[in-house]
Amino acid sequence: MAQHGWGGRPPPTELEARQRIVDATAACIDRYGVEKTTLSDVAHDLGVTRQTVYRHFGRLSDIVGEVASQGAASFVDAMIDHLEGVADPAEAVVEGILFSVRTIPTEPRLSLLLQVGDQGAFGRGATSGPALQYGAEMLHRYPVDWASIEVDDDDLNGLAELILRLLTSLLENPIDPPRDDDELRAWLRRWIAPALTPPSRGSGQRSSS
Repeated sequence: MAQHGWGGRPPPTELEARQRIVDATAACIDRYGVEKTTLSDVAHDLGVTRQTVYRHFGRLSDIVGEVASQGAASFVDAMIDHLEGVADPAEAVVEGILFSVRTIPTEPRLSLLLQVGDQGAFGRGATSGPALQYGAEMLHRYPVDWASIEVDDDDLNGLAELILRLLTSLLENPIDPPRDDDELRAWLRRWIAPALTPPSRGSGQRSSS
């Protein structure tokens, strides 16, 4: 009976089985939307039972989290292209956040990051260890010289957490009425840019005696 599952082509390895499940989930998200995609939809697309899917993933949110992770790579590439020529670190962070706020809701596979509650991937995982590491690695790819503003690797970890927490709030709880691009950009410049001003350039610099 098991041979009739998986479209008659059972996966030879655990890795392939997991990837097929991820691909089927992504297809369901594209077809039905994130909120309406169910584990039964995924199992039906694969020609397997729900129990078969559960043998490879503990819950649906684990699968959609993997869909998001794989989809994030192309998203980051697009962001880096968008930031080409933006050499100022503060401006790059502002534009990166703005790009994320405007792009994530329009991408079916990335929009799952907006989900909250028990089925949410972003609400629980945005500040997990792997997510913060990924965020810091993304910041390393920004076309800026972090050392010029005295930002080291530890600082990038902190900055990644700040950005992810801010994105969580902006995406899950948008202001009403919504800000347009210029308004959001001005708000980010007012409150984010000062955090990227090195101590030696700040007004509170200590003088040495």
